[in-house]
Amino acid sequence: MESFFHGKSSGLDPLNSYLSLPILINSKTNIEPAGIPSQKEGKGAVFLLDSEQVGETEPMVNIFMNKMKNKGFRKMLNEEFVTYTDACIEDFLHGNVTSLFGNVKSLSKVVLANFKPMIPAAFHKIWEQGIQSNDYYLKLCGSGGGGYILGFTEDYDKAKLSLKDYKLELVYRF
Repeated sequence: MESFFHGKSSGLDPLNSYLSLPILINSKTNIEPAGIPSQKEGKGAVFLLDSEQVGETEPMVNIFMNKMKNKGFRKMLNEEFVTYTDACIEDFLHGNVTSLFGNVKSLSKVVLANFKPMIPAAFHKIWEQGIQSNDYYLKLCGSGGGGYILGFTEDYDKAKLSLKDYKLELVYRF
């Protein structure tokens, strides 16, 4: 059903919805539900930023597939994007907050540099501002193109102030 709407499907979104649990993909043959650490009442947070734009998945998947034809893009994907993504997941699951923010910042830079067509144009500047100020870091959700953008911050109040013109939804505190 997902491939009907999006053009392609890994099947993971329906599995995630069915299980109502986060899924950790260790390899093609090792997929398991993941536990999320208990929330704490710290200053740090994971949040959603509402782009207030409707994103269509199929065009974003097509952009990605065309980029995959480029050897340099594939190299970046394997050597940077996957490395930082895996490190972020490990840091989050193990509560390594300091390391998490270093890796999230690196991942945010890689996404801005290499996935710009999937980031709504109105968000290019605030994406860069988060990286420069260290107030927050952003990451695409799904294929991008609109919808929600995932945000990470060490100080949610500071991020809310920096992003005061946007709708934020708190997802997780630590």
